[in-house]
Amino acid sequence: MSRRPGPFDGIDELLDRLNRQIETAAQSWETGIDNRSQLDLSMGGSKTSIDLADEGDEFVVAADVPGYESEDLELRLTGETLAISGNREHTEEVGGEAENYIRRERKTQSFSRQVRLPDPVDADAIRASVNNGVLTVRLPKLEPSEESRSIEIE
Repeated sequence: MSRRPGPFDGIDELLDRLNRQIETAAQSWETGIDNRSQLDLSMGGSKTSIDLADEGDEFVVAADVPGYESEDLELRLTGETLAISGNREHTEEVGGEAENYIRRERKTQSFSRQVRLPDPVDADAIRASVNNGVLTVRLPKLEPSEESRSIEIE
């Protein structure tokens, strides 16, 4: 007589396969976190994309900021960390043109991104510009000091 299949037949194989998939996903997630933590210190999921390029004598950061004016953006350099933030507010109009809207969905938007730079930069020579929705920040590298000096030992 043949044995009838039970409701739990194959559950061990299914659990083993699920365990392997979870381990693989966890390993790739940890690798992604390790790589991300080297340069990107941002919190949360930002929709603002950033590129960091090393162009020899300077680093160039390009950030997508469509719809933001230069007044809406703030740049801050702390040590070797560049912070880029933007805040765009929608002003509510009463009467006049506001009555022409059938639907109004654009509201306040903000973002914040932080990027750790691989080497120190000259904070006094940083240049930034916004063109066609792209913020470009040029950060000249500090020249290594070649002059030597004597160090006194106490």
